[in-house]
Amino acid sequence: MTAGPVAPVIPGACPGRSRPGKPGAGRPMPLASPPGRPDVVYGCGRIDASGRVADRATIAALGWRGGDRLTVTAEAGVMIARRDPGGMVTVPSRPYVVIPAALRRRCGLRASDHVLLAASPGQDILAAYSFAVLDEVLRAHAPALAEGRLS
Repeated sequence: MTAGPVAPVIPGACPGRSRPGKPGAGRPMPLASPPGRPDVVYGCGRIDASGRVADRATIAALGWRGGDRLTVTAEAGVMIARRDPGGMVTVPSRPYVVIPAALRRRCGLRASDHVLLAASPGQDILAAYSFAVLDEVLRAHAPALAEGRLS
């Protein structure tokens, strides 16, 4: 006896879980702060072709709003932004920070690079660390992990 084809099983969309046309969009991840350091909020961002880095959680934790002025400095894979009324960079209306091209070059950041963002609301500072800097930290403090040895 031959049975007919089996219909595919495709789970239905959960209400409120995603938005049409926005793959992977859903509820935001909770704010990440390490144990014992609730004064720092971490996030991840990707630098776009214009130098924009976005992470809603870190920008929201700082309370930065469109029109706020920032002083942005950089060195060896780390960018630091701090609110400063005389700053040269303006926070746009959307929750992102722009790293000027000269500073991206100085700290070796390129379009499509991912960065670890660390917001310190008490100091009103946002730091963006390149993954090259994070790799150096791992090699120094967890050599087995950095070399792929977990045992």
